[in-house]
Amino acid sequence: MEEIAAKTTYFEQRGRDNTARTLELAYARAKELGLHTVLVATTSGETGVRAVQVFQGMEVILVTHSTGLRRPNEQHLTPQNRTAIEAGGGRILTCQHAFAGVNRAIRIKLKTHQLNEIIAHTLRIFGQGIKVVIEIALMAGDAGLVRTDVPVMCVAGFDHGADTAVVLLPTNSHTFFDIKVLELVCLPSPQHPGFG
Repeated sequence: MEEIAAKTTYFEQRGRDNTARTLELAYARAKELGLHTVLVATTSGETGVRAVQVFQGMEVILVTHSTGLRRPNEQHLTPQNRTAIEAGGGRILTCQHAFAGVNRAIRIKLKTHQLNEIIAHTLRIFGQGIKVVIEIALMAGDAGLVRTDVPVMCVAGFDHGADTAVVLLPTNSHTFFDIKVLELVCLPSPQHPGFG
């Protein structure tokens, strides 16, 4: 049986201080594998701007928070970062979060968790970044921005910045259980107190 050896980098702490290294590792592995598309979670757009600078020659899709996530009509992606991302050739996806939407309204109003949020909490066992890479892959699949039969590099993190990169085969929300995580490129280590 054939073996494939792939290196996984574990960070001692989670969070934005790992952004530059995460993007560097993700780019290097994407090039090695011949991947053409990278999905990157971005809030203010700061990580998105850095991603379009690093992933030269690749299709870069930046997935933002949905508008109104924290306050009505508020979008966290700043106009300046939107302009810089688009000038750098990045595409921006803003839509309903795969693990939120109407079900989150039920939790807020009726104080009961729905299945999609239970899935999100379960994925967080592996870290916030793992939950987010899965979620943005579903969102991009639903928007038709990625194919569901071609692997992509997927980058996310905890709060702001990036600390997690995986290679995965996207799917649509309605076929959630068909998503395939192919490689863990980097993530915070569960052995360290800063994990989670």
